Amino acid sequence: MSDKKNQPTSMPQEERKEPLPWEKPKSPCDDPECPVKIQKIMDSPSYIPAVEDVDFLDSDTARGVRLQLDYLKPDKLLKEHGIHHTIVVFGSTRIVEPSVARKKVETLQKKLAKDPRNKTIKQKLSIAERILAKSPYYDIAREFSRLVTISGDGPADSRLVIMTGGGPGMMEAANRGAHDEQGETVGLNITLPKEQYPNPYVTPELCFQFHYFSLRKMHFMLRARALVAFPGGYGTFDELFETLTLIQTRKITPIPVVLVGKAFWEKAFNVDFLVEEGVIDEEDRDLFWYAETAEDIWQGLNKWYAQKGESLISAEVNEHFNY
Repeated sequence: MSDKKNQPTSMPQEERKEPLPWEKPKSPCDDPECPVKIQKIMDSPSYIPAVEDVDFLDSDTARGVRLQLDYLKPDKLLKEHGIHHTIVVFGSTRIVEPSVARKKVETLQKKLAKDPRNKTIKQKLSIAERILAKSPYYDIAREFSRLVTISGDGPADSRLVIMTGGGPGMMEAANRGAHDEQGETVGLNITLPKEQYPNPYVTPELCFQFHYFSLRKMHFMLRARALVAFPGGYGTFDELFETLTLIQTRKITPIPVVLVGKAFWEKAFNVDFLVEEGVIDEEDRDLFWYAETAEDIWQGLNKWYAQKGESLISAEVNEHFNY
């Protein structure tokens, strides 16, 4: 039989009384230079834990780790919020709400009245008037987002949400429509040389800041059930053509792509010319369609999925991105 008196008992760590040898530095009594030497070691960049070493994490060596982190953090939080699908909305950061656009036109008109020969003011006024003419798209994007948010089981249902780049203009409008209905909405910001502020209508817990455009693009597509593009510039074209390329090359299962504002898009993007030149196929015309109103967009998306025998609001997580 074993001697129970010699059997050790479990002792909680906090009850241990004897300090371990490394819990205090070597005594100056043994070596007077010890404090200086130890401090020099602890001040060395090499002693900073890798996860706390910002310089290391920003280095070329840690690029692979940064790429992983750019993917993992948003993915974790989107899953925690139960977001299965998104409708991605792009458009110009410069197209503002009508009241703001009108105020800018009026301000420039007053300036021009005082200096009628000023060519710079004339040019700015001309551009401001064009922006004012496009400002109704702000209201359309806002209304479309509202329709998305109240669909399904209502604003509390986060299976399908609006996702934007998190910036001003058309992205603000789309996030704002969801915010109006107290629904969740996602914004994917990007770190830039000059700080980019998120628009105030993104759900705070779902506003992300990416280091890499590539990982941001991946998150735009991973859960996308549709892409809705309002009039915009380089950024809008970048995301639009990348999505069309992914569909054209069969890299992803096709999703509906809607271009809002036929008059703008036919002038900015002449798809007929590309077909005639032979640089895209005839069937590539059918990778997108035009819409003019929020209801047009919403009904078109639902019809597109119904023709496939599916629902726009699905309970299953997307698996269409072969990346």
